[in-house]
Amino acid sequence: MSVELFRVDDRLLHGQVVVGWGQPLDIQLIVLVDDELAASEWEQEIYRMGAPPEMTVLFETVEGAATALESYRLDPRNSIILTSDVGTMRRLVEAAGVPTVNLGGIHHAPGRTKRLHYIFLTPEEEAALLAMAERGVRVTAQDVPAARAVPLQELLASEEAR
Repeated sequence: MSVELFRVDDRLLHGQVVVGWGQPLDIQLIVLVDDELAASEWEQEIYRMGAPPEMTVLFETVEGAATALESYRLDPRNSIILTSDVGTMRRLVEAAGVPTVNLGGIHHAPGRTKRLHYIFLTPEEEAALLAMAERGVRVTAQDVPAARAVPLQELLASEEAR
């Protein structure tokens, strides 16, 4: 399987993804899954500027990504599939089946509870993550490859949330 990482990161494409994950995993393809972004050529150009020329950046709707997922898995290039929010990843999981989900950066916003210094979740997002886990998806939080992957149950019980 050449999809090396399914990641939720509200910043989508940025240095931590390109350098922090891209270099160690030898990523050549990044797929940004976002219905609105997939319809905006102007925004797509901005995101493309954040990737080095040797990385291909594609933009998909959830439906398009679900349809194309098998081709990404068969593609010889190592790839990352990114969504900017838990809800979008849950839709992709339900539409196409995803084996693992990495939570990489979900930042503070009203209604969110701090779980780790880089993960803040609403009760609805927590329920969505638990629903993914119930489908057999391995959900972990890990900001960079060298950090320990924090399992979902540990994340949701995190002392930082209290």
